[in-house]
Amino acid sequence: MAEGQASGKMHADELDIDVALVRRLLAAQFPRWASLPLERVRSAGTNNAIYRMGPDMYVRLPRIVGATGQMDNEHRWLPRLAPQLPLAIPVPLALGEPGEGYPWRWSVYRWLEGENATDQPITDELQAARAMAEFISALQRIDTQGWPPPEPPRSGRGGPLAPCDETVRACIADVSGMLDAGELGAAWEQALRASQWAGPPIWTHGDLLPGNLLVQDGRISAIIDFEGLGVGDPACDLVVAWTILSARSRDIFRAALAVDDATWERGRGWALSIGLIALPYYQTTNPVFAATARHMIDEVLIDHRLAR
Repeated sequence: MAEGQASGKMHADELDIDVALVRRLLAAQFPRWASLPLERVRSAGTNNAIYRMGPDMYVRLPRIVGATGQMDNEHRWLPRLAPQLPLAIPVPLALGEPGEGYPWRWSVYRWLEGENATDQPITDELQAARAMAEFISALQRIDTQGWPPPEPPRSGRGGPLAPCDETVRACIADVSGMLDAGELGAAWEQALRASQWAGPPIWTHGDLLPGNLLVQDGRISAIIDFEGLGVGDPACDLVVAWTILSARSRDIFRAALAVDDATWERGRGWALSIGLIALPYYQTTNPVFAATARHMIDEVLIDHRLAR
C-alpha cells in the first residue's frame, strides 16, 4: 500500500512527524511492536503520515487538526461495516493516545497489499467500474439505524453543494489562467441547479479518489482512508466516475448503480468542486494530487460538453 510522493509540507498548520517520533510512541504505548522495522510510506495523501511497520502493519498519524477525528471513527465503524462490503478495507489493530510531544490519537492497522491507483495503472477499467459500483451499492445497503450509540456520523460531503459555492467560484478565478473560467462556471451552476437529495441518509465513503483505491494486477482490490465516512446524500461517492473511469466505463458504472439524473449531476458537481479546490492549493506542494485534481476537472468538462 503506497502512494505517490508529496514534497515538503502541504499545510501551514502541519505537524512535524518522523520515524523517531513514531518509534517513541510505539515504545511508550505498544512496546511489543517497538523493535519492528519502520519505514515512511511515500505518500501523496494530504492529511495523514503513514509508516509501514514490519511486514504486515502500518502506523497512521494525523498531520493536521482537521484529520484528528478519523481514528475514532474508523476504529468504531470499520469492523462493523467490513463484513458487508465486497472489497477489503482497513483493519484497525490498536488506537494510540497523545504522547511524546504528539497531540492527537493515532492508529495501527493491518497492511493491505496493493498500490494506489495514482501509482499503479488500472488496466481493467470495466472491472473497476463494476467493482466500484458493487462497493458503493453494498455500502448504501447497510442500515443506518439500530446501531448502539453513538449514531452514525454525518458525511462532510453528504449535504448540498451550495455551501461550497463561494469557495468554488474563488477557485475558478484562481485557475482561469489555465482553464476556461466561463465553461467551469457553467458546469458548476448546472450542478447547483440539480434537485436536492430527498431520501434518508445513506452510508458514504466520502473520498473515493485514486489515492484511496488500491490496485493489484490492474484491478481494484481494496478501499482505504475512511476519513469522510458518514451518512448523507450518496452523490458524493460518484466522484470516482470522473477520476478513474472514461466516458464508456462511466456509463457502465452509472447503469450498475441506477443513478437518477439529479444525483448524477450532484456527483459531477462534487467532482468539480474537489478538483477546483485542490488544484491551486496543491499545485506546488503535492503535484501528484494536483494532477488528479486537473484530471477530474477535465473529465467533468468532457461530460458537460457532451450534455449540452
